[in-house]
Amino acid sequence: MNFIRASKNDLDKIIAFYDRVIDQTADMEKYARWIKGLHPTVSGITAYLEEKAMYLLMDGETVAGAMAVTMSQPAEYHPVEWGIGAKDEEVSVIHILGVNPDYQGKGLGKALIDAAVRIAREEGKLACRLDALASNIPAHRMYESKGFAYRGTQRWYAENTGWTDFFLYEYIL
Repeated sequence: MNFIRASKNDLDKIIAFYDRVIDQTADMEKYARWIKGLHPTVSGITAYLEEKAMYLLMDGETVAGAMAVTMSQPAEYHPVEWGIGAKDEEVSVIHILGVNPDYQGKGLGKALIDAAVRIAREEGKLACRLDALASNIPAHRMYESKGFAYRGTQRWYAENTGWTDFFLYEYIL
């Protein structure tokens, strides 16, 4: 498998990938609650591509996994008591991490997390952070198994979830 930075030319295959993840991942409505057109969105993925923050794990021509890794954190992360004090631009944030249903259960989610941590290190960041729905217990277990520490809960509104609690995690580099 090859880990690559996606380009604008990959937009259609990325959209198809997330549609497949949404349609065929068991318990999607319970854990991640992604909904076509609401999350992840074409405009959001396009913004990640423009920012050069979208990454793909490719098995030949098949997208086996995908995620975005931004080089700063949003203001919504400010209220959390983090393990390390850092300015927004001193941390990276993992977004929309997904694994193709045909490849789930094979450690690819963990491989993507490892890649995100490596990218953050290479960029000189102090920490790598992320958020996940409070109900997404499988994701929490994976993040914690990779050394991410739970740092707090925030109640946010999203089109696909309404008002709901998100757990925030941090990996200090």
